[in-house]
Formats: sequence, C-alpha cells, structure tokens
Amino acid sequence: MAAAKKAVLGPLVGAVDQGTSSTRFLVFNSKTAELLSHHQVEIKQEFPREGWVEQDPKEILQSVYECIEKTCEKLGQLNIDISNIKAIGVSNQRETTVVWDKLTGEPLYNAVVWLDLRTQSTVENLSKRIPGNNNFVKSLTGGANGGVHCTDVTNASRTMLFNIHSLEWDKELCEFFEIPMKILPNVRSSSEIYGLMKISHSLKAGALEGVPISGCLGDQSAALVGQMCFQDGQAKNTYGTGCFLLCNTGRKCVFSEHGLLTTVAYKLGRDKPVYYALEGSVAIAGAVIRWLRDNLGIIQTSEEIEKLAKEVGTSYGCYFVPAFSGLYAPYWEPSARGIICGLTQFTNKCHIAFAALEAVCFQTREILDAMNRDCGIPLSHLQVDGGMTNNKILMQLQADILYIPVVKPSMPETTALGAAMAAGAAEGVGVWSLEPEDLSAVTMERFEPQINAEESEIRYSTWKKAVMKSVGWVTTQSSESGDPSIFCSLPLGFFIVSSMVMLIGARYISGIP
Repeated sequence: MAAAKKAVLGPLVGAVDQGTSSTRFLVFNSKTAELLSHHQVEIKQEFPREGWVEQDPKEILQSVYECIEKTCEKLGQLNIDISNIKAIGVSNQRETTVVWDKLTGEPLYNAVVWLDLRTQSTVENLSKRIPGNNNFVKSLTGGANGGVHCTDVTNASRTMLFNIHSLEWDKELCEFFEIPMKILPNVRSSSEIYGLMKISHSLKAGALEGVPISGCLGDQSAALVGQMCFQDGQAKNTYGTGCFLLCNTGRKCVFSEHGLLTTVAYKLGRDKPVYYALEGSVAIAGAVIRWLRDNLGIIQTSEEIEKLAKEVGTSYGCYFVPAFSGLYAPYWEPSARGIICGLTQFTNKCHIAFAALEAVCFQTREILDAMNRDCGIPLSHLQVDGGMTNNKILMQLQADILYIPVVKPSMPETTALGAAMAAGAAEGVGVWSLEPEDLSAVTMERFEPQINAEESEIRYSTWKKAVMKSVGWVTTQSSESGDPSIFCSLPLGFFIVSSMVMLIGARYISGIP
C-alpha cells in the first residue's frame, strides 16, 4: 500500500510554553492561527522548607524535550509534515532563577521559583540601603559549548537589574545587588533569530534540527501578544498558577500609584520600538486548586473543582484568602498568610471549593480596580486566557464580581500563540504577519454579569475584611543558614528561567543530551 500523502498546511510555527505548573509544546498554522497539535507534561514543585519553592532544572529541560518529541509524533499521526515547522518561539515562567556552571552547563542547585519567600529578609535589608529618593526606583525599575546565552527585554525587565529605558543591564543596579555583569545573558528583542535548533541525542524528532529559535517572551508578555493587545489601553488577564493582569501603555512608561508594576510589554524586532505595560500580579490562582488537590485531597483532579462548586452555587459566607506566599498586588504584604474564615457547621468541601474560585475573582477585582485608577479610564470588559478559563463557573463568577463582561477566546492557549507569533514574524522567518489587517479573527465566548451591582459590592467588601485578617501573621526572620561559597568558587553562568532561550537554545544549539 502506498504511503499516505502528507497534508500541506502552509508554514507552521512551534511554541514552547514553559510554565510554573507544566511544560507544553504547541504547533500553529501561521496563516490561520489554528492550533494543530500539542503535548503537555506537569512539572513537580518541591517545598523543602516553609516558604521555599523549588523545581529541578533538569526535569524542566527534559519536559521540553518530551513535549517536542510527543507533539511531532502526534503531527505525524495526523499526517502533517513537521518539516513545515519554520520557526520556534519560547514563552517561560518569569523570575524563577537558576545558576549554571559556565563550563559544564550543569545547574548548581534547584531552580528557585518566583513564589519562593526565602529572600524576604534579604529584600528588607536591601530596602534599607535604597536612598530616600523615589526617582531611584522609577528611573531604574526594572550554556555551555557554543550555546546562545541570551534573553529578551521582557524577561530582563523582571530581574531588577535592567534599565527599562535604555534597555541595557544597569551598572548601578548590578553593583547595588552585587551581581557581576559579565555573568548576565545578552539582551535581545522578543522577535529575532537567536540561533538554530540542534536536537538533543535523546530526541527522535530530528526533523526540527536547523529550525530557527526566533521568539522569546516572558509568559505574561506572550499572552498580551497572543490576545493581540497591541493598542494603548488594551488589557488581558491570564489565569495560571498565579493571575496576571497586564495593560498595554504604549511607548511610554506609566508608573503606578496603586501598587502595580511598570514592565516591558514587548519589542517585536531589533529595529522595532519597545512597548510598556502596567502589571498587577496575584501569586495564587490555579495554585489554590492544586493545593486543594495535593494537600487536602478535597479533589482528585483539578477539573473536579467546577463540579463541587456547581453543587452548591455559593460559598455560604465562607471566604478563602490563599495568601500562601504573602499578598502580591496591590498590597505587597509579605506578612500575610492564607486563611479560611466564615466557617459554620454547615460548611462543607463544596463551599470551600466555591470560595477558592471566588478568591481568584476577588483578587482579580483588586488589581483591576488599581489598574482603573492608574489608567484613569475603566476597562469596559476583561479579556481572559489561561487554563483556568475553561472553568465556566469561574468565568461567570469573574463577570459577577467585576460587574463587567468577561471575554474568553475559544482557543485559550494565547501564551503559546504569542510566542509563536513573535517567532513567525521575526526578520529572516517572515511567515506570520502582525499587521492588523492580516491578524486572524478570533471567536470569543462572552460572560455577562448576572447579579446586581449591590450584591457584587457586598461580597467584595466582605472579602476585603477577610484580607485584612490575613495580614500580620508572620514576621521575617533573617536566615543565617546556607553556604554562599558555591557562588564564588566556580565560573558561573547566571540564568533567569525568565530566559528559557538560554536553557533550551543553548542545549539545542550545542547538542548537549
């Protein structure tokens, strides 16, 4: 029997989406933005001490290899020719940090995840050294064997070592934090060819060898691009491990008076202008569902949370503040810890499940209110994405608590889509047009508020009372333990997983297994 003819779909673009909870590799049709296939692997989190959150860098890397291989196999089963993959983009969890041995490419320790609290005392000590001049903060906010040691501007801007105006590592900040500038990666735009794939010996998908790695964005910037928020004032909220609301402020930096962060949104080409954003960050969103599953055993799978919440349709006065790592925007309160309050003998696991979903929505309301005050023009609707948006109870709760419509794309993988768009649009690749008239129309699902404004405000004000009760539970204790000598005994390469291009690109390009 003759071999089946491979389907011809035009140029394809792949995207690595390396998040806090999982790694994925997805392949899109660059002409229609259709998701053709993907594979996902969950990533373990380790909690060696109270407040510490770590991941195994080798596990992260191997998960990337596995996802690429499995996705290519699935494309083959669909009779899609993987030689049509013309570029690879990378999106990654930001701020998670790994130190690598410069000569061997081996990690010296686990990845310290962005949720980790061990440096709180260090932060407090450093804050005492900052001059009493707000302009200091405002003006300076921020592998081995031939591999490419680089990152992009969106990831660099999350390190507190990068000048977001000059788009360079900042000498004054590096001296302040005592970080040698020579160990930092080169900073590039979010859309250009960084190098070519060289497949690890552990992979069978050799047809991807030589494919350009040409897109790199921190996950939230990638989602902003994937939601096509290219205009000043457009915003999106991503529901993942945490919750992140970004508003495009155009080519100007807007500094928040209400607890938000100024960050680089994207720079889509070496010669293209940089765009900025205001960001509100919630530490615990999807992570609270994982906590109910793994720590309490209330659910067996993350999907069960919707079923439990639907059974009761209310929290029955129960409020859950999941401040496991303190409170992020707009409070920035490290002394807070998680609480569940308003319990009665009638309360059961269904009410707690409902309260957990409400907590995600209330936290989003807080950062949306701060965003509206900073921008001066309230958002008329909220564009959403991320894995949690598949939960219809959550989306309806969000519309009710914000009291504005919530708009969800039919294809929620906008983070990966943004990375793919940046890769496909890169100079020298040119298979994905970012011109407004060429962008594919996206089918949206819309959730309208179904409660009255007074009820929404009553629930929100009660949530605020619960938040205040979560504050002040812990005091920071300076940690004297730990031997810092490893950081000065070896030639080191410093990698922020905020730049998976360094991790993936270096290994692919150098061919390290």
